[in-house]
Amino acid sequence: MKKFNSIFSFLFLLIAIQAFSQKNQELLTIDGKPIYTDEFKRVYLKNIELVKDEKQKDLDNYLELFIGYKLKVHRAMSLGLDKDTKHIVELSSHRNQLAKNFLTNTEVTEQLIKEAYDRSQKEVKASHILIRLEEGASPQDTLVAYNKIKDIRERVLRGENFATLTETLSDDPSAKENKGSLGYFSAFRMIYPFENEAYNTKVGEISNIVKTRFGYHIIKVEGTRPHRGELTVAHIMLLSQNKTEDEKAKDKEKIQDIYKKIKQGENFEELAKNFSEDKSSANKGGLLNKFSSGQFVDSFEDVAFNLSSNNSISEPFETLYGWHIVKFIERHPVKTFEESKAELEQKLQKDERSKVITQSFINDLKKKYNVKKNDDMYSKILGTITDEFYDGEWKVPTDIHNYMAYIFSIDGKITTGEAFLGYLDSFKKNYTLDRNKNVMVEEKYDEFLEEKLKSHHIDNLEKENVEFGNIIQEYREGLLLFDLMEKEIWQKAKNDSIGQMKIFESKRDSYKWNKRIKAVVFSSKDKSFVEQALALAKEGKTVEEIRAALNKDNFVNIMTNDGTYESSANALPKGYSFTVGYSDIIQDKNYFYVVDGKEILLESNKTFEEAKSKVTSDYQTALEENWVSELKKQYTVKVNDKAFQQIKKDIKQKK
Repeated sequence: MKKFNSIFSFLFLLIAIQAFSQKNQELLTIDGKPIYTDEFKRVYLKNIELVKDEKQKDLDNYLELFIGYKLKVHRAMSLGLDKDTKHIVELSSHRNQLAKNFLTNTEVTEQLIKEAYDRSQKEVKASHILIRLEEGASPQDTLVAYNKIKDIRERVLRGENFATLTETLSDDPSAKENKGSLGYFSAFRMIYPFENEAYNTKVGEISNIVKTRFGYHIIKVEGTRPHRGELTVAHIMLLSQNKTEDEKAKDKEKIQDIYKKIKQGENFEELAKNFSEDKSSANKGGLLNKFSSGQFVDSFEDVAFNLSSNNSISEPFETLYGWHIVKFIERHPVKTFEESKAELEQKLQKDERSKVITQSFINDLKKKYNVKKNDDMYSKILGTITDEFYDGEWKVPTDIHNYMAYIFSIDGKITTGEAFLGYLDSFKKNYTLDRNKNVMVEEKYDEFLEEKLKSHHIDNLEKENVEFGNIIQEYREGLLLFDLMEKEIWQKAKNDSIGQMKIFESKRDSYKWNKRIKAVVFSSKDKSFVEQALALAKEGKTVEEIRAALNKDNFVNIMTNDGTYESSANALPKGYSFTVGYSDIIQDKNYFYVVDGKEILLESNKTFEEAKSKVTSDYQTALEENWVSELKKQYTVKVNDKAFQQIKKDIKQKK
């Protein structure tokens, strides 16, 4: 039985090896250097939809193009262009930029996007009590703040009034006015840990203690409702801040008078410009950016969201900030997941959620790579940290040779204690650091290790990520090809006047002018100005005189084009037929035209100078074709026909 299992395992392994070798075989070699079938198939399938020439879609023809491409890359490498400093710097810059896209946990990102979308379908109404705690607070201050919020929570659970406790004990500056009320809010409106606790607490209950960068909170969830979508409105506002009671009373009368003017049919936007005290919106006719729940006070939002196209203007109403009249502009319904996804991902990157993604990615790297910590070196470095560190007086130990051993290693690659000491030195006298040196050094050690893990990951991306490796290979080869073509083809085609002339003489009949017309074209969005231009032209006025007569006070009412044009020229309106003299007025889309045809030029050969850009392009093509033929003679190319036939079968099956 053991013998049978052994034979079976061997056969299974052999089949797997054969399957792999069939999947990615050696397609061809250039001077013995192999190029594999997977690369050819990937490049062909990736580019095939972009190819317009049906001949190039043929696999035999495409193979010739592929060989030509690889020969050029091989030539660039043999010339050492990959060692050129400019090439190295440009490739490195692109690689580093691209690598940023691979420093994330895609699965966790997708989960957080889905979570944010699900939460965005619902709005939560809540109040909170805050006990403020500065970042980097001492353990003693942290304990005091925690015990204080814990005591408040216990008092609420025993039945004491939440609003009363908020007024007297909360460190939120607005608590005395709003009793801790946050109104309704949805995803991304609150800091992420706070949002989590709010969404995970049932209506009518008190949350667990939650810590944010502001301190400790407890949350009372008062209700939920479906998300109301977004709204665009305009408003007229009279501010109440810093006004006396008499001034506020006059504002009340004034807002009523403005409302009467609106009811009498006066323009809302003009009234907003003249009377609204909200400077940010007054000049725009009172128009506000679209908003959702939680961006303004409840009293304003409730009135705004109750408006519609049938009931488009509110009566005057008062909020904490003054008097308002609101005009409905547009309601924006809640978007679908696909419509929201890109926007949610952008928000996520700027939100504390991004820390969750980063941490999950770092945890993955710790599992992937063999990380070893030197506890002795860590303890030794921790022992050097004194209170002087926080005052900026601390110095890296002078006996630095005692810190040359590793503090950690990643897959055997060591980072020394000296390097970590240098990293710590850059943070001394940083007032946001935790005053507990054990906590502070641990945080900095974790940050330092994360940096090194990311660097190690980036250094190994080509080996570990096929997609990244393919993109970098394509970019590297593209750079090499550009430099090579510049060196061996483009400069020669541009500067070799004798070669250009030979091409011109050999293909003289292909460099022709089609039928053309010398003409002046007048155009405008306003038909009346074209009519005026035509009348002035018939009076014998010059183009300059016509422009001077019609373009006044910095307004450009008429445009002119004076030149020689083929029938396909963009300057000519569609529907125009070559005619000497004035055309009828022609409308083409949003513009009106009249053409003054001066002279019709029949088909004729171009001079060398007139054809030079096309001649240079043709010369480049000829040079490149001859060059590829020479490269095939210079380097030995061998094609594995069996592997190529297999490619044909594979691609045929995919189609």
